Amino acid sequence: MANIPAHIVDDIIQTARIEEVIGDFVNLKRAGSNLKGLSPFTDEKTPSFVVSPAKQIFKCFSTGKGGNVVSFLMEKEHYSYPEALRWLADKYGIQIPEDKPATNEELAAISERESLHIINEFARDHFKDNIYTNDEGKKIGMSYFVERGFRPDIIEKFQLGYCLNSGKGFSDAALAKGYKMEFMEKVGLTKTKDDRYFDFFRGRVIFPIQSVSGRVLGFGGRTLITDKKVAKYFNSPESIIYNKSEILYGLFHSKGDIIKYDQCFLCEGYTDVIAMYQAGVQNVVASSGTSLTKEQIRLVKRYTKNMTILYDGDAAGIKASFRGIDLILEEGMNVKVVLFPDGEDPDSYSKSVSTSELETYLKEHAQDFISFKADILLTSEDDDPIKRAELIRDIVHSVSLIPDQITRNVYMQTIAQRFEMSEQVLANELIKLRKQKLDQDIKRTSPRSNSSSSYGSNHPDLPPDDSVPQEYLDLPTTIIEKSNIPSFDHNEYDLMRILVQYGSLALVQKQLNDAGEEEEFETSIAELVCHELDIDELTFEHPTYAKMHQIIADALAESTLLKSSYFKRMEDQEIVKFVSEIEMNEREVSHNWVTKYNIYTNTEKDKLQAAVMGSIYSLKHARVEQRIRKIQQELSSKADEMEDEDLMILLGEQVALENVKRMIAEKLGRIVLR
Repeated sequence: MANIPAHIVDDIIQTARIEEVIGDFVNLKRAGSNLKGLSPFTDEKTPSFVVSPAKQIFKCFSTGKGGNVVSFLMEKEHYSYPEALRWLADKYGIQIPEDKPATNEELAAISERESLHIINEFARDHFKDNIYTNDEGKKIGMSYFVERGFRPDIIEKFQLGYCLNSGKGFSDAALAKGYKMEFMEKVGLTKTKDDRYFDFFRGRVIFPIQSVSGRVLGFGGRTLITDKKVAKYFNSPESIIYNKSEILYGLFHSKGDIIKYDQCFLCEGYTDVIAMYQAGVQNVVASSGTSLTKEQIRLVKRYTKNMTILYDGDAAGIKASFRGIDLILEEGMNVKVVLFPDGEDPDSYSKSVSTSELETYLKEHAQDFISFKADILLTSEDDDPIKRAELIRDIVHSVSLIPDQITRNVYMQTIAQRFEMSEQVLANELIKLRKQKLDQDIKRTSPRSNSSSSYGSNHPDLPPDDSVPQEYLDLPTTIIEKSNIPSFDHNEYDLMRILVQYGSLALVQKQLNDAGEEEEFETSIAELVCHELDIDELTFEHPTYAKMHQIIADALAESTLLKSSYFKRMEDQEIVKFVSEIEMNEREVSHNWVTKYNIYTNTEKDKLQAAVMGSIYSLKHARVEQRIRKIQQELSSKADEMEDEDLMILLGEQVALENVKRMIAEKLGRIVLR
């Protein structure tokens, strides 16, 4: 993929609002001047994901990930750097000069993941175009959607299409564009057998399956043939870009309304989602015929804790779905169930009533899972006391999965009233089931794996549980992150932090002129630091800091001073992450301290001279100590084998370094212990 011009990259990053982009993936809530929510990168119960709209950066304290809006898309959607920029450009209407690859050589240079995305997008456009421009597509594909009652705007919004029944129409079109058969097979669009190939979805109407950000991950294809031997639906096979257990159909379109109404309706199929959306209930998703998974539930949980499952009257299917309800409860979510009238499903019912009638029905017929489960199971068990006891135990088991104790107690009271039983008896059963679950969890999970699952346990400076007080969300990032930096890097970290934060600022320095008189002159902090490193031939050992040092030095050679915003626009995401963490660390002193209380505080910026020189000398002190230790190790292990001259050279160097160390320590105000 051709490079995006630098001025357009700047325009994209300056235009994009990180809170808007991340808000499409995470339910963010105001927390002081920042926004916070549950991490989209890991499973957590207490929000540790922080977004700073003022600084246009994010920080995930659970995983340590951080950066700008481009970094987020690269982490969350596994985009390449150009892909993330193009996604943002598309979202904000910024034009990028087109230079699409046309040859096999250019296509081969694209990463496999990007290639699969590009082929899926080509397929979506090809299938969609068929129902508007091809006779077969119009007569069969478009006619089907019209017969299902879908409006033209809805057909366009969900990017519905049709794969011609010619056998290999799509495959030939893709090959003609230069796409590789290898990648077409990997996403399941083309099948090969012996020396022939054919379209996997031939003769089927097409439902593109999109990620939360709108990328096409795969397809669902419905046959229009009534032959029972032919599968009604085909779905794309799993690939490196498509994992069906982690995808919910319709979430790309519905996430806004899910957040708005703090509620998500879950149904079964593609047409259910589309029909409900068209009817005006747009906070709806589907599991696309697969059993509900924890990953899908956690996907919804980012936007709301309230889920309502929509069922038709199929009793067998409802019983099979009980496991899904248990999974929802186990994730700490609130679950309700709505049963449609006999013979109706979300698709058919939403087309037979008005929007207000549909909304009223959903509201009035929503049941809590206890009433729902009891009603379904009791109807088939008559008055058999053994089966009745099994039913009650089954319901108590579901309650035992709920992580919140108060919620469990409320449900236990409801069960006791519903079945006219002693709360104590039910409580005993609940305790037994909770203990069994705890024992299973302990056996399944080692202490080491537990240590990475909660926020606090990742960071020894923080609380040991996953209850994170607000003050920890506001702590400087470096307090947390520097505990993970190797000891020899602490000084490098601090000096590079100063270079990034203050490098363009000026300091007044003193020097002797030719007449031996002291005079003052101004120099930038970047020039001062680079000069101090150069005179002692010091470099950064950390690869990211070394790269940044070289960039700063090259800019100085051209009389240019770089600000932190320059580094946040770079493609190197390690640099972006480092700069973002520094900015997340910055804390502004409240104006009230001065205006209301007449309290004045000194910040690092107020004493930059001391901070800069202290950081420089600390690094020099660490490097001197490092060299002294190396000499001591060499003398200890090889002294007997050395020539006298070599031995004296090493001893002389050690003595000289000890003197240097003492001089630096005096400047730092340290006491040197021998």
